[in-house]
Amino acid sequence: MTTSPPGARALIVWGAAVAAYAIAVLHRSSLGVAGLETTSRFGVSASVLASLAVAQLIVYAAFQIPVGVLLDRLGPRRIIAGGAFLMAVGQLVVATATVVPAALLGRMFIGAGDAMTFVCVIRLIPAWFPQRRVPLMTQLTGSIGQLGQVLAAVPLVAVLQGAGWGAAFGGLAAVGLLAGILVVVVVRDSPASGPADPAVTRSAPAPGVASTTPREGVLVGLRAVAREPGAWLGFWVHFLSAFSTNVIVLLWGFSFFVEGQGRSTAEASALLTLNVVAAVVAGPLLGEASARHPERRTRTVLIIAGAIGVAWLVVLVPPGPRPLAVLAIFVVAVAVGGPTSLVGFDVARHCTPAHRLGATTGFVNTGSFVAALSTMLAIGVVLDHVALGATRDLDAYRQGLSVVAVPWVVGVAGLLVSRRQTRVAHPEVRL
Repeated sequence: MTTSPPGARALIVWGAAVAAYAIAVLHRSSLGVAGLETTSRFGVSASVLASLAVAQLIVYAAFQIPVGVLLDRLGPRRIIAGGAFLMAVGQLVVATATVVPAALLGRMFIGAGDAMTFVCVIRLIPAWFPQRRVPLMTQLTGSIGQLGQVLAAVPLVAVLQGAGWGAAFGGLAAVGLLAGILVVVVVRDSPASGPADPAVTRSAPAPGVASTTPREGVLVGLRAVAREPGAWLGFWVHFLSAFSTNVIVLLWGFSFFVEGQGRSTAEASALLTLNVVAAVVAGPLLGEASARHPERRTRTVLIIAGAIGVAWLVVLVPPGPRPLAVLAIFVVAVAVGGPTSLVGFDVARHCTPAHRLGATTGFVNTGSFVAALSTMLAIGVVLDHVALGATRDLDAYRQGLSVVAVPWVVGVAGLLVSRRQTRVAHPEVRL
């Protein structure tokens, strides 16, 4: 069965929403490339630096389910725009901050706005595109959005080193404001908001995107999501696949490459850029494979998770700095985990009625961020304990980053258990 290509209006709406998501990723990643400048500006230890990133992710994770509930009621456009404006405010606070509490407040604003973006962009896709194209468009959304990491790793680093802290983060505030305006002007929740897009077929709604929308209490809906094994399977797929790349991109990668591996800032930026390129390339391939062979989805997740585990061992176990080629292979391996985590949304969507899809999407999206925030904070604590105020060297980073073994094992176990439960509850869904 073939499907018509999406109409121009669908692509324009989706493109504007993805642009807002890419800017959100830029905001999210900005602290990771500014770790050394943050330490110098505020005179903080590794654990305090980690707390800035962790506070942002705690807010992000805590907002996921409330945002999902609001999404089911208000629609994506207003929430995406509100998130963009909130992140702009957060970056303005960071740009003017001279003490840690002010910077912490700004990062919390950024976490809240970031939480309002990705799940809403994902929700737009079934409304604007045929069912057969949803997995591919979901992967393209994740992959293109990660270009925000390139903006953080290259131009933001250049502005930080050239014009300084205030100009860099003030500029991010202006970019966030423009993103919000773009969403208000261009994005619409569905073709029903304007001229219909003939490419979208509305007869025989697919699983997870049915047109019926019964109203139920918020607590009733949340309890239903918490009892759904398919939602938990999506959560554990997201948890296991993407936490490594979040740890590297959001906080510790740049510092690890420069302080631990002895690489220049240009080489560290290049490695983070390679991380994005790998995710952009892998995303569409995984999306098309997921659409063609849904019965292989969780097996693929486990294989990629195994490769990420091996990559960590290759970087952390041998003494001495790793060659640049080995570091490049490492960042590629963890990068593929990013688009792999989006398989979790696809799995959960097929186990979820339409009126709970927002809450379920928010629940799944907490996975890797719960893992990442706890891991990043634990790494900071270990680094402070090992370094004891001295310069962090490779041995300190090797001990600190070894913490990643814990969420990796927990994620594999959670995925295997929830996959078995989902197969019992939903034998019709291919996993």
